[in-house]
Amino acid sequence: MPVFQVDWQAVFVPTVALLELFVRGSAMYLGILVFMRVLPRQRGALSTADLLVLIIVADVAQNGMSAQYTSLTEGFVLVGTIFFWDYLLDKLAFHSPVFRKVLNDPPISLVKDGQLQRRNMRKEMLTKEDVIEQLREQGVDDIRQVRQCCLESDGNFSVIRMDGKEVTHRKDPAGVI
Repeated sequence: MPVFQVDWQAVFVPTVALLELFVRGSAMYLGILVFMRVLPRQRGALSTADLLVLIIVADVAQNGMSAQYTSLTEGFVLVGTIFFWDYLLDKLAFHSPVFRKVLNDPPISLVKDGQLQRRNMRKEMLTKEDVIEQLREQGVDDIRQVRQCCLESDGNFSVIRMDGKEVTHRKDPAGVI
């Protein structure tokens, strides 16, 4: 087996119909998106769709690079399919309130007028300690100071104090950075 011999046809010529790859990629993206929408969201900086894109693209790209597909073209078609759906759904959510509502979780109230909303916390699998920790990270040391605290669709917390000031997330509680 020569070290520098390359079968260019195997590298670039697909062995599966490109339309089939598009259909398979579309079905996987949309199927996983639906599945992930029914799961409770967790705290984090990525939205469900962002996480989905990262996972699928990483897997698809890895398969294309490791020759589990027989051509790079097949890998590129699948990666393109994932980006196509991500772009299309983002565009639909931007232009259509109906799609925005379907694709993006509404904010969930966790604290209202200084009181924990325990029912919503249970739905999101958050403890009192989780909420208090997030409030402390945002510079709020007493829950009675909070008019509204919501878990946003991206997994972050938004806080409005009783005095009406919105608290911005602070990475460094000491304010050094």
